[in-house]
Amino acid sequence: MAILFAVVARGSTVLAKHACFSGNFLEVTEQILAKIPSENNRLTYSHGSYLFHYICHERIVYLCITDDEFERSRAFGFLNEVKKRFQTTYGSRAQTALPYAMNSEFSSTLAAQMKHHSDPKGSDRVTETQMHVDDLKGIMVRNIDKTSHCSNRQTREKHSSNCWISVCVFIL
Repeated sequence: MAILFAVVARGSTVLAKHACFSGNFLEVTEQILAKIPSENNRLTYSHGSYLFHYICHERIVYLCITDDEFERSRAFGFLNEVKKRFQTTYGSRAQTALPYAMNSEFSSTLAAQMKHHSDPKGSDRVTETQMHVDDLKGIMVRNIDKTSHCSNRQTREKHSSNCWISVCVFIL
């Protein structure tokens, strides 16, 4: 059970990649990258005995290929760590970078993280817990936004109701 291949891309433009094993990973990945929507998302695709896990954040896709026995939580722990390191290192430069512009520097980071997260002992509970906290944080932000939107609408309705009462009183 291991992470076989990892890539960071902007749309279908590969910025950095690393493979632990030989195979046609890049060709398959290019087909998958073309189908990933650009909105923020995380998902796992299954094909044969392989799983394709990805996180899309601010149009940057962090994708890894694992065998079908690899735990999903470990794969997303790996992708979250790669995302954090990539954003810290490159920031907004990734939005305009040329193909493979970050490969010479970042492929070694991918390799080290792939090795660390492929080892069952290396993928610890802290990483898994952090992933769950991030998920809950996203849900809470969405719920707060919805509550705020409803509260604003209720305030406007109350205000318009008060105006209508004032108009009725003025007419009488």
